[in-house]
Amino acid sequence: MSRFHCGVDFGTTNSTVGLCASGADPILVPVEGDQVTIPSALFFGLDDGRVRFGRAAVHDYMEGVDGRFMRALKSILGSSLMKETTQVGRNRMTFQGMIGRFLRHLREQLEKAGGEADQVVFGRPVFFVDGDEAADRAAQDQLAAAGHAEGFRHIEFQFEPVAAALHVERTLNAEALALVVDIGGGTSDFSVLRLSPERSQKIDRRDDILSTTGVHVGGTDFDRWLSIARVMPHFGLGTKTRDGKRHLPVWYFNDMATWHRINQLYTARTLRDIHELMREAAEPAKLARYEHLLEHRSGHRLAAQVEAAKIELTDAPEAVIRLKEPGLSFEVPVTRGEFEAASSQLVARISGAIGDALQDAGVEAGAIDTVILTGGGAQVPLVKAAATSRFPGARIAPSDQFGSVGLGLAIDAARRFG
Repeated sequence: MSRFHCGVDFGTTNSTVGLCASGADPILVPVEGDQVTIPSALFFGLDDGRVRFGRAAVHDYMEGVDGRFMRALKSILGSSLMKETTQVGRNRMTFQGMIGRFLRHLREQLEKAGGEADQVVFGRPVFFVDGDEAADRAAQDQLAAAGHAEGFRHIEFQFEPVAAALHVERTLNAEALALVVDIGGGTSDFSVLRLSPERSQKIDRRDDILSTTGVHVGGTDFDRWLSIARVMPHFGLGTKTRDGKRHLPVWYFNDMATWHRINQLYTARTLRDIHELMREAAEPAKLARYEHLLEHRSGHRLAAQVEAAKIELTDAPEAVIRLKEPGLSFEVPVTRGEFEAASSQLVARISGAIGDALQDAGVEAGAIDTVILTGGGAQVPLVKAAATSRFPGARIAPSDQFGSVGLGLAIDAARRFG
């Protein structure tokens, strides 16, 4: 009986687990019911003490079940937050422990499907943290430690864009020079690779990787900038004190627009700060909306509506961001043009990183004959245009939007351990 080898794609927004026997096609393991993708989210129920994962976690949070909701935990790796703890019910938990709890769920689903956690390949972005090698190494070590603590015994790492290319490479019948554009939830990675049926048989592919670059820009950043541009001004961002001498502090609003920082706002101190600001604010009604988000822990519900509008703008010229619950009725229209204006700096960073990847590889844009797009953020029209416009003659390779990395990691695991 052939042994299945495992790849784990722990993503900022979604996660997958792939299995591959040597010489066989890879498959994705169901990780939430029949679904082969799972949102990288946890919900710690305070009433029953249970932990929900993925869509179930999002559902319970959106329904107002009492508990703590955590999402985009991968974004915390390598940051100072990894040294801190947060309140979960009557206990305090480390963020590494929370990441481990999610990885345990993935391991359990892997074992249900007949896989083993003895030898696995984890995906990782080219850079967890931009411009800080020590923090980047720490991020990988933290992820490995979380995995080891939850039963993944031998862990190897592979860059996520390389994994995406390994999956696509199996469909090629000739050599290709490929650019992999991986727009994840928290990071974006770009790699120039040599691919071919012959090269796919090699165990060591380092010579085929001509360059890798990355930036700490992903789907949650687009959500954040859309929220800052179109939503947070209705909650007090940019407003002044009653005497007109100063603006209100911006960090409250920036954090409310940032998925992994929202939970840090739910403290008595923040609520007291907002009460004090309301007394001196020129537009206290806007801060009253912010107060509602704190008192009812509605920050993630609002952020989910921002994300939904972003996704809707992929195909529609306009959308509405709305949050309606007892005590708050909020809605604001947003056009694709407004979203693209808010995202222009992010897209410029992505475009610049693609240029760096070409320069580092020593190739002109015209030499690229295959572009591989993966990750949900790659479907944003402005991002897709930035990733493909300089390669008019290239083939846009079909790939699994959310599963190509997990499938490629499984291929890599079979190659390493088979």
